[in-house]
Amino acid sequence: MPTSLLVTPQALAASLAEPTRRPLLLDVRAAEAFAAGHLPGAVHLDLWGFSLSDTDPAPLKAFLWMIEHVLALRGITADVPVVVYGETSDVRAARVFWFLDYFGHPSVRVLDGGAEAWTRAGLPLTTDVTTPAASAWTGTPVQSRLATYREVLDRLDRSDAAIVDTRSEGEHCGTTVRAARGGAIPHAIHLEWTENLQPDGTFKSPDVLRAMYTARGITPDKDVVTYCQGGYRAAHTYLALRLLDYPRVRNYLGSWKEWGDREELPIETPGQG
Repeated sequence: MPTSLLVTPQALAASLAEPTRRPLLLDVRAAEAFAAGHLPGAVHLDLWGFSLSDTDPAPLKAFLWMIEHVLALRGITADVPVVVYGETSDVRAARVFWFLDYFGHPSVRVLDGGAEAWTRAGLPLTTDVTTPAASAWTGTPVQSRLATYREVLDRLDRSDAAIVDTRSEGEHCGTTVRAARGGAIPHAIHLEWTENLQPDGTFKSPDVLRAMYTARGITPDKDVVTYCQGGYRAAHTYLALRLLDYPRVRNYLGSWKEWGDREELPIETPGQG
């Protein structure tokens, strides 16, 4: 397991105490949670609601440029490690991890268990605000970490591919409709993102995660694509599979909002026969 992708509260506290090892902390929670108390030195970055439902080349390029620009405004540089945290090891943290991973940042980790784990460990929060120093950083995108609707369509009938639906059972079965159509991408394997976590909001052990995914046929030899409604929950399963060192994992950024709205794309409704 590439443990460098997760960090415990104790290990993070130790690195924060040494100026030469200090990472840039990104608090990706809602503004009110950040204002109530955050890790010392953390910079606030809330990307909730920044979604894309059209992965054709022009809108995709514009969206990713915007995200890259916002990350630079928060002080991202290639030579400083980044630690992302939410309330727990949640979808907010996973999605910002995915953005930085996609842009090829060389050292990005998630605080396992988030702010809740930090406080459970008896570590302090602060209300002092750290003003970020904007950088001129630009990433080097790793295209194999992102899927467009065309790339998903190309994988529908491939035996070496696995499309993972990380949404709720109602969304997967088509009884909860959040786009022009309800249902699932054909042949998608349903495994809700919440199954990645323990009750305390930390990730399950590598052995448990590995057994859970392989039992569903989601194996390391497959070209795996994750999706949800807008790429948030899909990013969480992307992170879980990266923790297991799966070599080929993509997040379908447009996810069901795009797929369900594009009436030319095929769907299935597992809950309706």
